[in-house]
Formats: sequence, structure tokens, C-alpha cells
Amino acid sequence: MNIDPFLQGLVPEMTAWRQDFHAHPEIAWEERRSSACITQLLTEFGYEVTTGLAGTGVVGTLRRGGGKSVMLRADMDALAMTEAAPERPHRSLHPGCMHGCGHDGHMAMLLGAAKALVREPGLSGTIHLLFQPAEENEAGARRLVEEGLFQRFPSDAVFGLHNWPGLPAGVMAVRPGPMMASCDLFEIGLSGKGAHAAMPHLGQDVVLAAAQLVSALQAIVARQIDPLDSAVVSVTQIEAGSTWNVMPASALLRGTARALKAETRAFLAQRIEEIASTQAQAAGLHLSWRYDQRYPPTVNSRAEALIAREAAALVVGEAHVQDDVAPSMGAEDFAFLLAERPGAYAWLGAGKAGAAGLHNESYDFNDAILAIGAQWWVRVAKLVCRNEPV
Repeated sequence: MNIDPFLQGLVPEMTAWRQDFHAHPEIAWEERRSSACITQLLTEFGYEVTTGLAGTGVVGTLRRGGGKSVMLRADMDALAMTEAAPERPHRSLHPGCMHGCGHDGHMAMLLGAAKALVREPGLSGTIHLLFQPAEENEAGARRLVEEGLFQRFPSDAVFGLHNWPGLPAGVMAVRPGPMMASCDLFEIGLSGKGAHAAMPHLGQDVVLAAAQLVSALQAIVARQIDPLDSAVVSVTQIEAGSTWNVMPASALLRGTARALKAETRAFLAQRIEEIASTQAQAAGLHLSWRYDQRYPPTVNSRAEALIAREAAALVVGEAHVQDDVAPSMGAEDFAFLLAERPGAYAWLGAGKAGAAGLHNESYDFNDAILAIGAQWWVRVAKLVCRNEPV
């Protein structure tokens, strides 16, 4: 590892910030305490601070004359779940809310980088540090873009970083092209005539139709998507009936569709609706339909992915950088920022023996990687604002 001594010395401070954020989690659009803490620290470091973006977002700006501008982003929100670690000294103090995805660590790493960057000689450009609300399910990045984020904070490139328990601690992964999938949600309602379960011929079996529909939807990926492409269609909820001897008059199915390409994403939406309509018609049922396009695919631009990779190699060493990593079918609203500006999204390995994964009630951020992430942020900013060759 190649960690600057100043950043290495910040580890206790970053750990304290991280564990304080963990103990005081806030869900999407409610990150008021986190926002206030970040604002205070950035102001102390000497940044020009803008608050209230999309409600609770914060941007700290460091100007160093002419040159390029770069935006570095950390997410702030927690998950609506209860932490299952009563022995943890910094456990969540808010029942039903916890940092189960590591956004507490993301904030702490970017704050560490912020404190280090003001000391960097030779920077020539502008650095915008974005602390973003509402990444989990609520598309905070989309709202920021719609409210003029890049008009207020012009940026030549934008970078994001996420801890990744699936990789060994200290390994970094980044690649050009798709890094994470799109995420869309669907809801399909089937309704008809209920009947006594002993006399199914007198009604319309919505349960059978729902079961057949689940099977039919699986054929989209199995038989209509190129095997070299990637897509997922998962039915995750079926609601129908209330007792043993009554055939219900309605059934409701919900699920998610994901893809790495925009055209595949559009195809999934089209085919899910067509198949649902056909199945309902064949069973003589009424169809209701809702399709919610949430997050587009997270797609790294080539030049910025190379910058992110070079920064990673300078920090963790060439042998610990994976640039052939397979994309994840999970989704990330950083995709909305990448749709507006060139940029890259990277993963920082956080794995340790016996540790829980992301979105798990026992998860906790691995504080051993705080200095690595902060150093990577500094390297990215220097590569962009010094215009160093990649």
C-alpha cells in the first residue's frame, strides 16, 4: 500500500467520523445531522460549502486556479432496517435504521480526502466534493441533476467509490463500460371471477394464471436475451387469496428487471408487458400494469475508467487492481451522474473473514480500508487536476 503519512495519521479521526455516522443513521431525504456534520468539517478544512442540495445534499468546493474540474461523490443515506449487533459500541441508536451498505464509510473516506487535498501542492483546477442524499431506492442523484447540479458545479468528470465485501480488503476493481445494472420494478394485477375451490369451473383461476405467468417471464432471459448479454427478471412477490377453499378473484405479482445495456433494458420492459397481457387474455382475466423505471445501468467512460485504474494502482499496487471484474447486477444511482458527465465508478475491496455482506442486518463497514479509499480519492483528484498522463 502507498498511503501518504498524513492520511495514515488521519485514520483515528476518520474512524471516529465513520462510527459516529454509523451510530446516527438517517434514511433518504432525512440526512440532516449527517449534512450538518459534513458542513462543519468542510468549513473547518477551508472549503467553499453549499448546502441544501436536493434538501440535504452538500458540496464542498476547492478552487486552485484554472484547469479541469472534477466531482467526487459519496452517498449519505442509510437503510430502513434494524441492526442486529447489540454488542457493537457504535451500533445504530435509531431502531429500524442502520448503515447497512457502508455509506458511513464513504462519507468518512471522502472527508479524509478533503482534509488531505487542501494540503496538496501543485493542484490546478477545481474539486467539487458531493455528499449525496437518497441513493437507496430514491434516486437522489437524479433529483440533483434535474435541479441543475452540473450547471451550478461544472465538472469535466465525476467519480464514485463503493466498498465491496465480495473482494479482499485492499483490492480495487474498475473497468470501462458497464459496472452495474439497471433496476426497474414491475407490478402486474390479474383479476376475474372468484369461486368455491371445489367448483373451479365456475370461476377464473387467477392463481394458476399467476403461476403460469411467472414461468413465462423466466423465458425472456432464458430464450430471448443473447447468452453473451446479461439480464435478470425476478418475480419477488405474489399476493392472492385468504383461505383454503376459495379461489380468489385477484392476484398481484411484483418483481424487478435488470440489464447492463439500455437496449436490453427497453426490451425487458416491452416483453414483460406483452407476456403479461397475453397470459391475462388467454385466461380471460383483466390486467392492470405498472412499470417503474428506477436506475439506468452504471456505465464507465473509458478515459475516466483508466484514470480510476491508474489511481488504484498507485495506491494498492498493480497486483491488487482488477480491471477484468464482472459487472454486478445490483444497481446504483450514480448512473444518473454518469449519464450527464464522463466518469467512473470503482469498488474497494472490504472483505474480512466472517463479515456480513452489504444490506445485511449484521453488516459493518471495515475501518481498515478507510485510508485506502481516502488515498484513492486524492490520487484521482491529482490525476485530473494536474492533467497527469494516464
